[in-house]
Amino acid sequence: MTEGDGGPLSVVIAPANVHDTKLLEATLEAIIVERPEPTPAEPQHLCLDKAYDNPTGHDAVAKHQYTPHIRAIGEEPPKRPKRKYPARRWVVERTLAWLSKCRALLVRYDKNPENYRGLLQFACALIWYRRLVRKSGATHF
Repeated sequence: MTEGDGGPLSVVIAPANVHDTKLLEATLEAIIVERPEPTPAEPQHLCLDKAYDNPTGHDAVAKHQYTPHIRAIGEEPPKRPKRKYPARRWVVERTLAWLSKCRALLVRYDKNPENYRGLLQFACALIWYRRLVRKSGATHF
């Protein structure tokens, strides 16, 4: 799970034969940043693809008090002359590309899932550190 600019917020690992939709609840619970309480004036949005358009997905989103943005299965994308909002779907793919730059994550050689999770969390922390340095304009800390 990432925030709007692509910063990783939570990581969940599972075997390759487990579909992502079954990991939604665990992903929402694994967020490491303390989340402010959503209010009607400041709701927190969650964008998901068509795979999450099922009762389990909607229940998990409602349980964690997110405002869902889930494209319905079979729904055609709206035809608008010009977008009024920035594209959001590529943000997660970009974060996964950043993580793929860490060569030890591309192929999982670790037999212990805790070791792999630790390496993945370290790579996420490295992404946040690089973003902090880039924002502050500092060359080192």
